[in-house]
This record gives sequence, C-alpha cells and structure tokens, in this order.
Amino acid sequence: MSTPTHQHVNKQVLWLISIATLVRLFLATQLELGNDEVYYWTYALYPDWSHFDHPPMVGIVAQIFSLNLLLKDDFFLRLGPIVLSAISTWVIFLIGTKIKNEKTGLYAAYLFTGSIYCSIISGFSLTPDAPLVFFWLLAMNLMIDFLPPQSITSAERKKFLLFGLLAGLAMLSKYQGAFLWMAVFIYVILYNRNWLKEISFWLAGIISAIALLPLVVWNVQNHFISFTFHTARVTPAWEFRLDYFLTEFFGQVAYNNPISYVLIVIAIIAFVKKKNFIEPNYSKVLLALFLPLWIVFTSFSLFRSTLPHWTAPAFFPLIVLAAAFWCDQQEKKFFWIKFPSFFLGGLLLGALWLIDYSPLQLGKKSEIRNFGEDDFTQDLYGWNQVEKAFAKISLREEKKGTMPKQADLVSYKWFPGAHIDFYVAQPNHRKLFLLGDMNDIHKYAWINNYRNGLHKGQDYYYIAVSNLYKDPHGIFENYFEKIEPMDTVQITRSGKLMRYAFFYRLKNYNGTFVNPLP
Repeated sequence: MSTPTHQHVNKQVLWLISIATLVRLFLATQLELGNDEVYYWTYALYPDWSHFDHPPMVGIVAQIFSLNLLLKDDFFLRLGPIVLSAISTWVIFLIGTKIKNEKTGLYAAYLFTGSIYCSIISGFSLTPDAPLVFFWLLAMNLMIDFLPPQSITSAERKKFLLFGLLAGLAMLSKYQGAFLWMAVFIYVILYNRNWLKEISFWLAGIISAIALLPLVVWNVQNHFISFTFHTARVTPAWEFRLDYFLTEFFGQVAYNNPISYVLIVIAIIAFVKKKNFIEPNYSKVLLALFLPLWIVFTSFSLFRSTLPHWTAPAFFPLIVLAAAFWCDQQEKKFFWIKFPSFFLGGLLLGALWLIDYSPLQLGKKSEIRNFGEDDFTQDLYGWNQVEKAFAKISLREEKKGTMPKQADLVSYKWFPGAHIDFYVAQPNHRKLFLLGDMNDIHKYAWINNYRNGLHKGQDYYYIAVSNLYKDPHGIFENYFEKIEPMDTVQITRSGKLMRYAFFYRLKNYNGTFVNPLP
C-alpha cells in the first residue's frame, strides 16, 4: 500500500475544504433563511449577555461577519458558520494526524465534510452549533496533547489553560459545551490523577467560569429562565417512549450521513474486538468525549422527545476513530470514505432544486387555509414574495386611509414571526411584536420591550401563511376591536402555487396584552 506524502495529503485536504466552502457559499446566495436562522438573527439585532434559548455566541458570530448587521443579506449572516466550518475541517485533520498519521487526518476531514450535521446544520446555517463545533474541536485538539502525558511539563500546562478558555467559549455557544469538562474529569480521575495536583488544572476551571460570567449574570437577572426552560425540555416523564428513542436513533444516523454511520459502526466493532489500530491513551480520550454526551441524551430519548443534533458533537471522536481504522484498509476502500461527501453533494443539489425550483407541492392541498402545510421546503422559500406583496398592500391601505402610515405588525410565535420580522417588517422599516406566552415568543418577550411595546388605540397588520396558518380571530380577538381581512396572495414556485399569504388589519388595540417577562 502506497503512503501519501505530506504535501499530497495537505493538498487534498485544502482542495476538500475549498470545494466544500464554495458549495456552501453558493447555497448561501440561493436559499432564504430557515426559521431557526432568522430567529438567531435577533441575537445580533438585540445583543445581550445571554438569551432565553441559548448563550450569546451565535449572535456574536453574526455580528462579526455581518459587520454588526451593516451587511444584512442572508449570505453574510451565514458567512460566519461557513468560515468556522472551513477552519473546523482543518482542525479535525490535525486531530486525526496526531492520533495516528496524516492519512487518518485526511479520512477524518472527509467524514467530517460528509456529515449533514457538520457541513449543513453547523457548517452552513446560522445556529449555535456553528461556534459550538468550532470551539469543541479546538478544545479536543488540545485534549489530545495534554491529557495522556504522565510527565506534565509547561507545554501541557499552557495547553490546559487555553483549553479552559475554549471550553468556556464552547459553553457560551451552547450548553453541551459543558461535556468537554466532563470528558476531562473522567479521563483525569480514571487515567491521569497527576493533573489533580497541578494548579493549572484548577486555573483552567476558573478561566472557564470567568468566561461563563455573562451567561450566569443574565440568568440571575432573569430568574434563571434559560436553565428552567432547558431543564423542562429534558426532565424525564418516566413513561417509556419507543417512538422518541427511534426518532433519536434514526436522527443520529441521518445527521451523521447513513454511509458514514455504517463506516463508524464497523470501526467500533473492530475496536471492541481489540484490533490495535489506535494508541490506547488516545482511544481513552476519544471515549471520554463520546460516551457521556451520547449516553445522557440518548437515554433521555427513552422518556422525552429529544433532537438528534444534541448528541452530534459526541460523534466527532467516532469520526476520528473510524478514520484511524479505515486508513489501514486497502487503498481502494478510500472510495467509501469519500462517498459520504459525494452523497451529501447529491442531496444538496436535490434540496436546492426542491426548495427553489421544484413545481412539486409536497404538503397539504385540501383547503386554502392549510395549503402547503408539512412541506419542509416552504421554510426556506417564498418570503421575499411575501415582502413584495406586503409593500404593495400596505401602500394601498395607507392611500385609502384604512391603515395609518407605517403601521407595525404583530404575530403570535417565534416562527413564523422571525421570518416576517426579517423579510417583511425590517425592509419596510416597521416593527414586529409577538403576542403570546413565553414558550411561544421566546426572546421576543424582551424584543417587545426594546421596541417600546404596542400602543393602545393603534392599528396593526397581521400576516398568516397557509403552511403555518393561525386564524387571527382565535389569537387576537381579546386585544383588538376589529379584525378585518385585506387580501390573499399566492406564493408560487416555477409557476406553480406553493402556499397562500393572508393579510389582515387589526384595528384599535385595547392595551390588555401582558408581556410574559419574568
């Protein structure tokens, strides 16, 4: 078996990163933002020490790469995750190289790129996972260096201190970052207690704690509402739910790419059978990173509904483990390491066609009020058409005198509220307010106050889309004297009807909505 040269491997990795980055950049110019992305845009629009759903890092990333929202296009909001993903791919290559050799690093980079979670959810979309993955891998890269040595030198101490900062930044990205420290404690207690005698071990913990101060201060000021919200999401109901578990399991398979998942499982089987393809101290670090996070959230899924991307960082060490196994196999099997990336590329082409160009209606068609419901492509398409329709309708209403000039908008939930805010209200220099309870409106409970709230006696617009339709009479009738339909607009794709947008006047707000801030 021929061994690739250092220069050849580096070139392959750089080509892989370049091609994957160009694909993501192209998609960023073609696809409208998803409902999570437009919601996290509000973190940059109204920055804070922390937020109801997540810590502040995703908003900071959006601010940096959009020049504090000077560049408001979808492309620049996604630029941060795309750049961080490119760097993360190089970092996992470095990790694989340290674990075994450069070929392992190359294989790890391919498996990372072929992962739907790594390439799209965290590598393209504006989500908290983008900075989480970036800081997680940087921290993991250091753990490989400083955890195994029994003889601790100044080099390991410095790396541990830097780990403390990176772990803190990972936790400022998403709460799962705490599992980095859990992995360190497990490894230190089981395999290298010399670290417990080192002042740098404890200083690293202090550095992480200092990094978390903004999050803690915000939660103290807001009665720990973020912790309460997330605790409620994962507290077991103690009713065994096979459907939740299967959803979690198959979600993990899908998010990691089914082909990659099979390659990982084969490597795990070989590892369990004690095939010596990885140095024991390194395998212990990888297992300490994998097992706690995976076990915790997979076990939760036996009793509660979970989301598969909660366990996603647990698969990074498995990607490296699989790369170390497959690099020892015949050269012709390298095709199977590359294939997940090709498979994902095909999926992305199909998704782009479905979302932007397909004449197919994948959702319900039974009636006008639910036309397009359950069609996942509607989330990332058609909002620019809604904006153009609103601009015309609001101008017409103002000229007729049926609505005041520059009247603001209301909605009822963070989705589709954030879409309407980003694509409709902001371009037309209007404010959007959400009326609902905390579990429905999330950060908009604060945004309502930042925007000085609704004014008694004022009229507002309401927009409903048929794939997420809510009758305004059922949600707003206690707050407005009259609710009047204005217009109905067809949203089309490739000349075919995809959904309807309904426009309403909400007349004479009575001032009775109570904003649900703690």
